[in-house]
Amino acid sequence: MSRPTLLSCLVIGALTLSGAALAADADNLPVEHLKLVPPPQVPAPITRTTPAKVVIDLTVEELEKEIAPGTRYTFWTFGGTVPGNMLRVREGDTVELHLKNLASNKLPHNIDLHAVSGPGGGAAQTLIAPGNQASFSFKALNPGLYVYHCATAPVGMHVANGMYGMILVEPKAGMDKVDREYYVMQGDFYTTGAYRAGGLQPFDMMKAIDEKPTYVVFNGMDGALTGKNALTAHTGEKVRLYFGAGGPNLASSFHIIGTVFDKVYTEGGVHAQEQVQTTAVPAGGSTIVEFTPRVPGNLTLVDHSLTRAFNKGAIGILSVTGEDDPSIYGKGVITPLAR
Repeated sequence: MSRPTLLSCLVIGALTLSGAALAADADNLPVEHLKLVPPPQVPAPITRTTPAKVVIDLTVEELEKEIAPGTRYTFWTFGGTVPGNMLRVREGDTVELHLKNLASNKLPHNIDLHAVSGPGGGAAQTLIAPGNQASFSFKALNPGLYVYHCATAPVGMHVANGMYGMILVEPKAGMDKVDREYYVMQGDFYTTGAYRAGGLQPFDMMKAIDEKPTYVVFNGMDGALTGKNALTAHTGEKVRLYFGAGGPNLASSFHIIGTVFDKVYTEGGVHAQEQVQTTAVPAGGSTIVEFTPRVPGNLTLVDHSLTRAFNKGAIGILSVTGEDDPSIYGKGVITPLAR
C-alpha cells in the first residue's frame, strides 16, 4: 500500500472512531429537540445543569421576498428568515444537526458553524443538492456566541444572499437572568439596481467583490425592526441583545442612540467590558450587549458608520414604555436668542 493511501486510511479510521465515540457518548444523554423561533425572537434560556443531546432541524429555503418596501430579492436562507434561526445549547452538550435542502431549491448548500471544533465546521458533512438531507454531530466545547453560515462556493455569494445565523453556547454556570432578549444580525446586500429601486432586483457579483453594498440592513430587510416590528421594552427592564455581523464583507460599529451598554461581551466571549458606547463587530463575528432603558421613548439601533444607517438601511427601533423621569432626562426648553 502506498504511503498516501495508508495515511488516508489512518485519517478516515481516526475520524470513524472519533465519530463512533461521540455517538456512544451521546447515547447516554437525555435528548432534547430545540424549538426554533424566528428572529428577533430567541430560544428559551437553558435551565438544566447537565449535558444533553440536542437535536436541531434546519431547512434551507430559497425564496423571494421584500428587501425594502416595493423592492424584492431572492434570498437563500436557513429556515426562511434572515438571519437564520438562532440556535441555543449548553457547554458540554452534544449537538446532532440535521440540514434539509428542499427539492424546490435550485442550488447545493451546506452549513459551517463557528462553534464547531473540527475542519470546515460541518461544511463537508452537510454539502447537499436540492432534495437531499444530511446530519452530523459535534460537541459544544466552547461557551460564547458564534456565527454560522453556508460555506458552499462561491461562499461570498451564498452569505451575501442571507445564509447566516448564530448559535449561543451557554456556559455551564449559566447566564444572568434578564427581562428581555433579542436577536439581531447586520448584513450587506448587493443588487444591480440602486437603493430602494423597485421590482425584483438580482444579485450583483461585481458589487460584492468590490465591497460596495446597495443595502446594509438589520435582520434581512430595510425597516425590519421599525414600525410595528420595532423591538419593545419597559423602563427599568434589563435587556440583552445578541448581535452579529453576517457580512459577507462589512464589519459593524454597533450603537444604540439613547443608552449606554452596561455590559458588552466583546466578540461574543464570556468576559464583559462595562460602560460602552459603541462596539466593533467583525464580519463573521458577534457581540452580546446588556443595557437598561431609563426613560420612555424610542432608542435607535444603528451602524455608527452612519451613511449605512441613514442611506442604506442599517437602522432599527427599540420602543420603550414607562414613566418619565425628568431627573434623568429633561424635556428641554427652546427660546429665541436675545437680539
